[in-house]
Amino acid sequence: MIGLPANTRVWLAAGHTDMRKGFDGLAAQVQGTLAANPFGGHVFVFRGRRGDIVKLLWFDGQGLLLLAKRLERGRFVWPSATHGRVVLTAAQLSMLLEGIDWRMPARTHTPSLAA
Repeated sequence: MIGLPANTRVWLAAGHTDMRKGFDGLAAQVQGTLAANPFGGHVFVFRGRRGDIVKLLWFDGQGLLLLAKRLERGRFVWPSATHGRVVLTAAQLSMLLEGIDWRMPARTHTPSLAA
């Protein structure tokens, strides 16, 4: 994954998106459906109906980037809401792109509190 600037917000578009859309179609969806500025430097993530493809739209200051990932097996974990947007951290985005359930990650080790 490309390193994002520290102040970049990641927005998930709830529901499913037509994965035939490119730069212009997804930017229009960001403006219309999500009521956000696609050129504001934030990352917008969209998932197809089958759940095996996601597309990310990001303006890096010079132009729009459109990134796509398709899982060979499994589905991307997505919120159950059918409209609106959900905010993610960069760590949650990394988990999402790896096919990990980003909603409730569990620690493998609980640190002890030393007094």
